[in-house]
Amino acid sequence: MDMHSKKQYLQALQKEYLSSCKKKRGQLLSEAEKRTGLVRNYLIQKLSVKTRWENKTGGRVARPVEYSADLIAPLVQVWDIFDEPCGQRLAPLLKEEIERLRKMGELFLSNQQAKQLKKMSAKTIDRLLEHEKATRMIATKYSKNKTPLLYGKIPTKMSGEWDLKVLGQIQIDGVEHCGQSVAGEYLNTISVTDIRSQWWEGDAVLGKGQSRTLEALKSVRKRFPFAWKEIHPDNGSSFINYFLYEYAQKEKLEFSRSRPYKKNDNCFIEQKNSRNVRRHVGHVRYDTIREQAILNDLYHNDLRLFKNFFQPVMRLELKERYKGHIHRKYQPAKTPYQYLIDDPNVSQETKAKLKTIYERLNPAELHRSIEAKLKLLAEIYQTKHQRATEMCEEKNDATVRFSFDPTTAFQLGSLTT
Repeated sequence: MDMHSKKQYLQALQKEYLSSCKKKRGQLLSEAEKRTGLVRNYLIQKLSVKTRWENKTGGRVARPVEYSADLIAPLVQVWDIFDEPCGQRLAPLLKEEIERLRKMGELFLSNQQAKQLKKMSAKTIDRLLEHEKATRMIATKYSKNKTPLLYGKIPTKMSGEWDLKVLGQIQIDGVEHCGQSVAGEYLNTISVTDIRSQWWEGDAVLGKGQSRTLEALKSVRKRFPFAWKEIHPDNGSSFINYFLYEYAQKEKLEFSRSRPYKKNDNCFIEQKNSRNVRRHVGHVRYDTIREQAILNDLYHNDLRLFKNFFQPVMRLELKERYKGHIHRKYQPAKTPYQYLIDDPNVSQETKAKLKTIYERLNPAELHRSIEAKLKLLAEIYQTKHQRATEMCEEKNDATVRFSFDPTTAFQLGSLTT
């Protein structure tokens, strides 16, 4: 019985149901359950006196269109002039600035269009600008890169395509230490990890220069206790360039990359960035040679030893869905050092060297050394920040001149004309 037939059946049954006694109603409900397969409570609701079965003669009356399509172009123009604000911020500007812009010759509107723009609500503004915003976002997101041929040569690789039993598959990423501004040069941590063993190394470089990044990767590679087979960075120009591409070809390394805007393709190194870099050095701006020296001292010595020899990692063994819930089963937690010791593909000579290093290490001493160096790094940052603040307060003479009036200047602390 389809829905239309069920409706006809219940409509015919309703009159008898309402005129029957309680016992009879129960019998009718039981029979209706068998015939329609509907739940008893739903049948009681549909057969009640409140249900009206009359078909609606007309649909919802559409509201008249108040703002036509010819308003979108001037609205976008005003939106551009005021640096693309949201609807709530643009609405009061429309009321105040439309007439001024018309007098200055920036807008050419009819009086009716100007009147409509002035009374336009914030919601309507956002709705009319929705298509323009989406178009610009797509144009920005998928803008042409500088080396499209090179991007075509390097294959993409997703997170599910890795062979977790093979040693030497290296994921690479950069961690920016720019603080709240990306202006100027600042330190970047080149973060590198192996997928199989979770062995991690890092190196701090000043700026994002391609040659500096390559030299940092060469330095990191020397500190790894095993050979590399594949490198897998994200799509940043620091890594996708001919410097690194030719180096990979020369060293016979496979070269793959993650998909654009898909961070989970680099999930292993993203986790290391959070745990090994951000957790210790934070999100402030580092841009001096002294700060770089302290970071590299940490990355080359205490931090790498502490993370690789004394920080266990958990590996996902099984993930399955049961009754709408995801159940995950993890392998016993082991340190990267233990993964290498248990790996049959690692040579006995390498294992002996790792054991020798492990026996000489004191985790408590390493932890104290890391904390001391991080404290020194924080002191240097505070001193640098305080010195910069004092210099700004001493000068306090920044002047901004308006291009349309060379005689007018706004000076911090005073107003001169």
